[in-house]
Amino acid sequence: MFSLSSLSRLVGSTAGHASTFHRVPTALSPLSLFTRGRSQLAPRQVKNVKRHKGRVPIPIGGSTKGTTLAYGDWGIRIKGNGARLSAKQLTTAEEVIKKKIKVIKGSKVYLRIFPDIPVCIKGNETRMGKGKGTFEYWATRVPTGRVIFEIGGTPVREELARDALRQAASKLPTVMEFIDRKTPPRLGNLVLYPSKPPDVAAPESVAEASLIQPAST
Repeated sequence: MFSLSSLSRLVGSTAGHASTFHRVPTALSPLSLFTRGRSQLAPRQVKNVKRHKGRVPIPIGGSTKGTTLAYGDWGIRIKGNGARLSAKQLTTAEEVIKKKIKVIKGSKVYLRIFPDIPVCIKGNETRMGKGKGTFEYWATRVPTGRVIFEIGGTPVREELARDALRQAASKLPTVMEFIDRKTPPRLGNLVLYPSKPPDVAAPESVAEASLIQPAST
């Protein structure tokens, strides 16, 4: 992946020495050679190529959005600390799942997050100053409890889903947990189990219990 500054210098140097190179007739412009591929996890258009580093969000509010399944029957979500996941890590984990469940016709893999944050890195032993580093890769910040992958589309056995998602979780830099449709939502490190409804059939006091019992003859 090239940064805009290095790309502009490359195009400018190529245009300056165009007379020394052998031209090949093509319908593509120089900038179109570095466009995003269809299978590449990267945004199509960004306003700012360089962005602040930021921090992984901590779910301190009361929202549980994105912590339960929405499309599939099985999935994995973050159980440990939140992390910054790169596009390469997500692509590798997705390929592992697809390779494992491709024997089942109609099965699908759903990615619930998307890397849209540019990460810029400066070289080692570089002096301070002279601006921010060049663009390296795309990433996303994922908090604790967020669902990463889901498997669905067609009924998949739990044993096969567990094995596929276990191999995918080993490719990610944080602790994951296996979830299904019945798994309750998570608020950070707290699992929100539904409260049990009160038993209305039980007597509320001892006096009512004595009235319910039949009289002895």
